[in-house]
Amino acid sequence: MALPPLVEPAAELSIDEIRRYSRHLIIPDVGMDGQKRLKNAKVLAVGAGGLGSPTLLYLAAAGVGTLGIIDFDTVDESNLQRQIIHGVSDIGTPKAESAARSIAEVNPLVNVVIHNTALDRDNVKEIFSQYDLIVDGTDNFATRYMVNDAAVLLGKPYVWGSIYRFDGQASVFWEEHGPCYRCLYPEPPPPGMVPSCAEGGVLGVLCASIGSIQVNEAIKLITGIGEPLVGRLMVYDALEMEYRKIKVRKDPNCALCGENPTVTDLLEDYEDFCGAVSEEAQEAVTGSTITARELKEWQDSGKDLFLVDVREPAEWEINRIPGAVLIPKGEILSGEALAKFPQDRQIVLHCKSGVRSAEALAAIKVAGFKDAVHVQGGIVSWVNTVDPSLPSY
Repeated sequence: MALPPLVEPAAELSIDEIRRYSRHLIIPDVGMDGQKRLKNAKVLAVGAGGLGSPTLLYLAAAGVGTLGIIDFDTVDESNLQRQIIHGVSDIGTPKAESAARSIAEVNPLVNVVIHNTALDRDNVKEIFSQYDLIVDGTDNFATRYMVNDAAVLLGKPYVWGSIYRFDGQASVFWEEHGPCYRCLYPEPPPPGMVPSCAEGGVLGVLCASIGSIQVNEAIKLITGIGEPLVGRLMVYDALEMEYRKIKVRKDPNCALCGENPTVTDLLEDYEDFCGAVSEEAQEAVTGSTITARELKEWQDSGKDLFLVDVREPAEWEINRIPGAVLIPKGEILSGEALAKFPQDRQIVLHCKSGVRSAEALAAIKVAGFKDAVHVQGGIVSWVNTVDPSLPSY
């Protein structure tokens, strides 16, 4: 359905702006009025990573007057495969600052506001209130639910995108005109069910595909043209080169925007709500966690270890801890690999960061291996504290 323009038009365009945006101005549906609305718009990009990169660059090129960037992370070499707003010279610098420099090169007429901080329940409402539209490019469920809840509570529309390996999704959530994110996903998936991009990977160019959809939707909302993806979910399969649209209806029983909402303010702890690891895993790791340095000390002392890497084979090819054997988490949880575990050796599990190994540890303990432990921080911690010569990813 068509919606009214989100913002009022600016008073005028300068001569420089008319020259710069001339290809927009000659499109009848955009024209002078639409470009003035873009100039007057204030858009916040949540994240300057894979999705935030094309989002920020194209919103800037389109002439959005004020662009906010919130990101607390720094640029890492592994980001450059997909986060095209950053370059080699930006490694180690805050992403928000790096992104702002790139935007200035693309369009110096844009006002950039940097929020070099983590988005949390204490600042999300205050930051969101400064903008007309939110574009969400986050990669974790805790932040996604918080973004949705804050947007609904403030009456703000936001454009959502998600990417994983070869698959992407995008939609527009605006409680005033359609469903919210909780209508689509009332509850977060069980812990460990959906790996992050850092664990499962993402095709770099997929970010451009979904990010461009997000920008397209933002422009439509700001200018009031076309039919935004309100009440529709766009699903993209890069391998099959297939787009599908799925209708998403407003849920009358939604905990946030339904007829009798039970969520009337931001949650106290979104990490707890989404559960980084299951309760079983939390119980399993209590008293059964060692550091990467402790693992190295055990190895150097000659302790008889059965060190198990629970990552996937593709990750194993990138780097590995000496002495480890590969048994993917899925084979442990299904019980398929339990016969491989010895009863007379110290079992140590590790993954990339410690989440998957915690879930595997819970399964191992249920199977009777009560003395098993896992490595806090996984191979990331090993690289950082024991062997920096290993490649990271």
